[in-house]
Amino acid sequence: DLEEDYDILQSLGPDGSEAGISSKTRDEKLWVVLYYRSDGPTEYVLYDRVQKTIGPLFVSKPELLKYKLAPMEDVRIKARDGLELVGYLTRARTDSKTPLVLLVHGGPWARDSWRFNPQAQWFANRGYATLQVNFRGSTGYGKSFLNKGNEQWGIGDMQHDLTDAVKWAIDQNIADPSKICIYGGSYGGYACLAGMTFTPELYACGVDIVGPSNIKTLLDSIPPYWAPVRNKMIRRIGDVDAADDDDSFNRKISPLYHVDNITSPLLIGQGANDPRVKRAEADQIAFAMRDKGIPVEYVLYPDEGHGFARPDNRIDFNGRVERFLARHLGGRAEEFVRPEGATATFPLDEEETKTKTVMVMEEEEQRQ
Repeated sequence: DLEEDYDILQSLGPDGSEAGISSKTRDEKLWVVLYYRSDGPTEYVLYDRVQKTIGPLFVSKPELLKYKLAPMEDVRIKARDGLELVGYLTRARTDSKTPLVLLVHGGPWARDSWRFNPQAQWFANRGYATLQVNFRGSTGYGKSFLNKGNEQWGIGDMQHDLTDAVKWAIDQNIADPSKICIYGGSYGGYACLAGMTFTPELYACGVDIVGPSNIKTLLDSIPPYWAPVRNKMIRRIGDVDAADDDDSFNRKISPLYHVDNITSPLLIGQGANDPRVKRAEADQIAFAMRDKGIPVEYVLYPDEGHGFARPDNRIDFNGRVERFLARHLGGRAEEFVRPEGATATFPLDEEETKTKTVMVMEEEEQRQ
């Protein structure tokens, strides 16, 4: 019966949409159904299961109906070991290759899905294709696929899947091989750092948002009441709690120890109050890159946590991302005007200012 209802709902819904159930009455005669689209807002309808009819309720963001947006394509990518990966591709244009943003989901025990994605639409509008990949370790494909990500961070198959997806996009004439950015938050930020350090030849630039740079210090910062979460992460990531005289595994997978490999510019965004990925994770790699003369921009928001919640800060960081991508990938960018309520600070500049101040004071003391 349910299969018949879903077939009816698909036939009654907008073209290119996917039906989902939001809620039902107790007798299951009336359903609130939502239609997902990749190139428009979600529409809600009331489904009469007896009459087999739908009636409109509301559209989640009706203003989006005025715009022509880019559809998301469902793609299949073969990894180097033959494993099939599900990905989602949103293109700025289909008649020629363009710069590409590899948008890596966080978690990593989560997944990307086919539906409207604001970031993918933003990138498409600016001239970039966006590729999202459910690398092994992602959820939604069964326990075997999830467990294939165990102990595969950084130099293992999880990162190889991302590398293979980029090479697939190049081979398919979708991506300009000289203009590829790796972009992500949380685990996606870690994957960005891993991509920049372990496969630097692939990426023209990277954007890391609240990503850990040293897995050992990440796990050591977890509070005691999160102990079950920490134990789960150790099982999934691998034993970075080895004896102090044998930290080779952590050094292998932590981008901080491979900073010298980075050859392309990096933009880092961090919340000072992040309880999951502490500010130190951003500080240590940003200052290491600065000290080695590797181009890095570091933006810290003192009133944000694991991601950016305040609208002014979100607009501020997105504006900085847009300028950064335009410089290194060549897409479009609006003129950047810092929002009045944004709280962005720049630790690298502040440290440089402090150093100069100390030097001036020392010179004055010597003259005296």
